[in-house]
Amino acid sequence: MLLHISVQNYAIVDHLDLELQQGMSVITGETGAGKSIMLDALSLTLGARTDSSIVRPGADKADILSSFDVAQIPEAQQWLKERELANEQQCILRRVITREGRSRAYINGTPCPLADLKALGELLIDIHSQHEHQSLLKTDTHRRLLDEFAGATEHSRAVQNLAQRWRSTQQQLQQLSANEEQQRAQRQLLTYQLEELDSLAVRAGEVEQLEQEHKNLSNSETLLDNCRQIIDTCSDNDDSNLLSILASLLQRAKAISAAPQAFIQATELLASAQIQIEEAVAEFNHFIDHFEADPQRQQWIEERLDSIYTLARKHRVLPEQLHDLQAQLQSELDALNAGDANLEHLQQAAALLVNDYKEKAQLLSKLRAKAAKKLASSVMQQLQLLGMPDGQFSVLLQPLDTTSLAPHGLENIEFLVSANPGQPLRGLAKVASGGELSRISLAIQVITAQTSRVPTLVFDEVDVGIGGPTAEIVGQLLRQLGATGQVLTVTHLPQVAAQGHQHLFVHKERRHKSTHTAVKLLTHEQRIEEVARMLGGIDLTDESLLHARKILDTAQPAAMAQRA
Repeated sequence: MLLHISVQNYAIVDHLDLELQQGMSVITGETGAGKSIMLDALSLTLGARTDSSIVRPGADKADILSSFDVAQIPEAQQWLKERELANEQQCILRRVITREGRSRAYINGTPCPLADLKALGELLIDIHSQHEHQSLLKTDTHRRLLDEFAGATEHSRAVQNLAQRWRSTQQQLQQLSANEEQQRAQRQLLTYQLEELDSLAVRAGEVEQLEQEHKNLSNSETLLDNCRQIIDTCSDNDDSNLLSILASLLQRAKAISAAPQAFIQATELLASAQIQIEEAVAEFNHFIDHFEADPQRQQWIEERLDSIYTLARKHRVLPEQLHDLQAQLQSELDALNAGDANLEHLQQAAALLVNDYKEKAQLLSKLRAKAAKKLASSVMQQLQLLGMPDGQFSVLLQPLDTTSLAPHGLENIEFLVSANPGQPLRGLAKVASGGELSRISLAIQVITAQTSRVPTLVFDEVDVGIGGPTAEIVGQLLRQLGATGQVLTVTHLPQVAAQGHQHLFVHKERRHKSTHTAVKLLTHEQRIEEVARMLGGIDLTDESLLHARKILDTAQPAAMAQRA
């Protein structure tokens, strides 16, 4: 239930604090006084869009706050709990709009997206406005109202979600199918290229190894000649070789007794050189003994390298990059094959979505069919009360002829009406005049509101185009709704205003050379004057006051009994 509204610097409202109660609260005032300003400000805390033009001239920002008791709204409590926004049994929504056009939203003091305000607001308040007369001409509105009346809103959303998921899956399948020929050609090319690379089977580091081995085999004679000359110079030459010379020098150096330390160190270096040369000679001899100058091996290496170089040129990479290229192409082929698996997976997912959709859509159709009869009967009863005794109303469920999954179920929904006897049932837009449409719209809104799970209902001048005895019936209907919940009604009809449990009067005040909108709760005597004004105009007469008192006493039997 809506407990409190605080409005600051909104339009022509300087500051407004309003406490609200259970039951039916009527809101009246002179034309242009701003009867709907409070509801417009309230809608901002429920996620409505706006701009900086709503900020009162001279102010930096507009600040609107609304407080709700959510103790009897388990859906709202759950919504807040899931987002860790719960605050005992109260919920405070706040909206701030700056002069620069920036907008900030808060739930229980926590900043939130505007979409969250709207989602939560739908659980707290149901607003019916005179604009619904026009929206009632649209079949989308017919479907929404029927689903709400049937308690099938969640079913409808589930069906719509399944249809959207199926459509998204179909788009992905179409994209994969459109690329299938291109992917098939790419798969064939990759397979052929990989077969070439697999056949050649270039190992990591193999090119560098083969090039070095080929270089060694190509220079085999030079290598052997150089090795022999080195060995000959070091040890095999009988006339003079390095080892015999070093041996002679070491012998001469060691013959000196009591040599200085520096001389001894130099002698040790000569001995070390002798050892190193001996080891080098041994290594060269080992190389000669084990070196194989294999012409066939050399030819094989040349052919192998030629094949590698040719394939590298073909792929425009370096020979040593062929191994990495093979891994890359294999990865691309695996991705294409995975695409085939994804295609199959999507086909299976689409089939499951179709089955799930059919099951839920058929259930939704049953709920709609059952509710359509009940809604039609209830609306016809209300039409009779609203001065259309011959009015006929029906809900048409027209099965769809389509192979795709329609987002709103298996049928189109349209409200049909016949305002006069002998006329066939036809669509609302084709038969209803302005006054008739107002009554039909009000009848539908009253009936659907009775099944609403939202405890606060707002009716913003829904009685436009209605007068006379019918107006009194409208007021009684709204009062009945307020008896079990909370109803806010903006009205210009005295018969409706008299039915309210509370009466809020909207008026303009002039302060400091500026005009402001103010709202006050009327006493019983003040209500008599306001109803008299609504009946007879600006000048109040004894007759209009007496008439107003009679209307109020008739509409408020409990209050009349209490005064007696």
